[in-house]
Amino acid sequence: MPVTTQVIGGTAKDVVLDADVFEAETKPHLLHEVVRAELNAARRGTRGAKTRGLVSGGRSKPWRQKGTGRARQGTTRAPQFTGGGVVFAPGMRSFDVKVNRKARRAALRGALSHHAGNGTIALLDGAAFSEPSTKQAKAVLGSWGKETPIVVVAHEDEELVVKSFRNLERVLVTVPAELEVATVVWARAILVTEAALPLVERRAGKAADEAAKEGSE
Repeated sequence: MPVTTQVIGGTAKDVVLDADVFEAETKPHLLHEVVRAELNAARRGTRGAKTRGLVSGGRSKPWRQKGTGRARQGTTRAPQFTGGGVVFAPGMRSFDVKVNRKARRAALRGALSHHAGNGTIALLDGAAFSEPSTKQAKAVLGSWGKETPIVVVAHEDEELVVKSFRNLERVLVTVPAELEVATVVWARAILVTEAALPLVERRAGKAADEAAKEGSE
C-alpha cells in the first residue's frame, strides 16, 4: 500500500509519498548515533584556561632558596599560587563524531518514516499564503490538531511561509538543506510544504547514496 499524507492549508487532497523515504526501517541505534553526532557538532568547544606556561609574570624566584623557613619556590606562575596557572587546563577542542553520509541518510529516512507511520506528517500548501500571516499559520496548525513542538520545512523561496510560522511558540521553521535527524526526532509532528517535499526526498533518498557511490568510483 503506498504511503499517503494529507495537504492542509489549501485544497484538501492526498499525496503519495516516496516509499523509499517514508516507508523505511527505523533503527533506534542508528538514530541515537546520528543524533549524538549532530548534537556534538553543535558544541563550540571554546572553553579554556591558562597553564603555567601561559600566565604572565613570575619570571624570577619569589624569595631566595634557603634561609626563609618557607618551601622553595621557582615562580609565582605555579598552580599553588593565586593567579597561577591551572593544572591540566582545558583547551580548545572539537566534539565532532564521524558518521558516514549513508548512515545519516538512513537515519533521516527512519525518522521520517516513523512520523509517516504515526500520521504525524503532512504537507502544506504554501501558495495559500498571499502575505505573511501568523494568524493564518496558527489557524492551519489548529485545524491540523497535532501536538507541539512542530517542525515546518519550507522551501528557501517561500518567504511568506517562513515569516508566517517563525513567530509561533514551539514551532521551528527550517529548510530542506538544514533538516537534521535530531530535529525530526525532537518534533512531535512535521509539516512540509509541497515545494520543499522533493528536496526532502532527495536529501534522504537512496538515490543520493547511489550518486555518492558512483562519484567515489
